[in-house]
Amino acid sequence: MAGFQELCRQLSLAGYEFYRRGWVLGTSGNFSALISRDPFRLCITASGNDKGALDETNFLEIDDNDEVLQGFGRPSAETLLHLAIYRMRPDASAILHTHSVWGTILSDYFFESGAIEIEGYEMLKGLSEVTTHEHRETVPIVENSQDYIALSHVIENVLRENPKIHGIYLRRHGLYTWGKNVTEARRHVEIFEFLFEVLGRTLK
Repeated sequence: MAGFQELCRQLSLAGYEFYRRGWVLGTSGNFSALISRDPFRLCITASGNDKGALDETNFLEIDDNDEVLQGFGRPSAETLLHLAIYRMRPDASAILHTHSVWGTILSDYFFESGAIEIEGYEMLKGLSEVTTHEHRETVPIVENSQDYIALSHVIENVLRENPKIHGIYLRRHGLYTWGKNVTEARRHVEIFEFLFEVLGRTLK
């Protein structure tokens, strides 16, 4: 796995590109990547920073108890959600959380159905282990909450019940997706955002 400085660089580039595309406006969103699993060490964005202007001073190194080992600032309360995903997805080494217009709209529109479901699009093949456009991708929608301990348990249950999904949406909030590295997680964000916009415009 890459070291802290290199992961800061990779996540900063992701932040710049996502900001440019309107997926992490203001101080929204948070990003993380594993430094190591044993001992557990995580590089994660500090709370309250503009994701379009990140540098290494905007990241923290933390352990699995959310204790800061390196860097200045405080971890987001949503760090607990990152930790839950890493616990349930041993193949994940990076998690990216974005806030896009289309995804937010769809998370509300499909909330009663429980998930955003997408099938039949060639772009689905950009998701890891998807080999055909006939694939149906399910993105479960979870009600947003400020009780992040309870929310982390909900996310763990969703991941336990849906072992092959690539993302989860917090209603009226944002997307969580992951990958085996930052590059793959970035690709998943791009694929989902393309498909969210296509689906949203189709519904409109």
